Amino acid sequence: MSRLADLATMLRPQRAFVAATLLLAAAVWLPPLTLQRPTWRYLVTFDVTQSMDVPDQLLDGVPVSRLAMSRAAARLALARLPCGSQLGWSVFADYRVMLLMAPVEVCANHEGLLAALEAIDGRMRWANASKVGKGASWVVRTARAIDPQTRAVFLTDGHESPPLRSASETPPVQDLTPGEIGGWLIGVGGDLPQRIPRHDDDGRDLGFWAAEDVVQRFGPDTPGTAHEHLSELREPHLRALGDLLGLGYRRLSHPSDLADAMLDPALVTRAPVPTDLRWLPALLGLAVLVGRFVPEGWRRRTRA
Repeated sequence: MSRLADLATMLRPQRAFVAATLLLAAAVWLPPLTLQRPTWRYLVTFDVTQSMDVPDQLLDGVPVSRLAMSRAAARLALARLPCGSQLGWSVFADYRVMLLMAPVEVCANHEGLLAALEAIDGRMRWANASKVGKGASWVVRTARAIDPQTRAVFLTDGHESPPLRSASETPPVQDLTPGEIGGWLIGVGGDLPQRIPRHDDDGRDLGFWAAEDVVQRFGPDTPGTAHEHLSELREPHLRALGDLLGLGYRRLSHPSDLADAMLDPALVTRAPVPTDLRWLPALLGLAVLVGRFVPEGWRRRTRA
């Protein structure tokens, strides 16, 4: 600050005012400059099957469903992704993925992305089946079809319904190369099996799924738990799918965990991004004015 004060002292008063005026004018009129910056491009897919309605998550100390926790995590990720990054939404049920919103730039389209996110709920489900393994493969295919640089994120509890016939059963992935589309499988859910809420197509509460309502699997070579009417996070299954598809796995213990995963430097793409640098001349102009009006006695004390 003392150097700026000395500079302002050497200038005539009107010159200091002219310099400050020019700098502040530049702060108003300076257009964005295009700079190479780190960005990320993701298609985020939400499991909207009924096991995701299990309220075994805590958000600000309040029990919420797995899907609500997923939305909260995506909301935070949207806020943390830097300008120039792109984000899109899709949903999963049965074995298919439905694209809701192709990836768009997060700053220019923040309100639209947020509005679309808040509308995602179980009423978008078109089937009660939940073939997570096949769905994960279609998450990758959908991202690849959008753009080879699009990464995939799949938020799910891993609950297969009906359960797989064998622990060795895997989805057909002959057309996929592991790791060609990077991204994450994000596990959502608790470790304790919970009753699965049952809803009709309009979201009305019908109680809970009972043991006789669903297919059960028994035996040492079956992945079923013999309590398929209950649901917990199927973490080993999701880890195995991640290895098969070349996706990372992370458990969603806190909403920030999703953003932490998505900001992985290994998945970054450097891209030209219009960058607002108007703060720089504004700061310099303010510094010149402050230096001009600093009392002489204060400047002497700082030099001493």
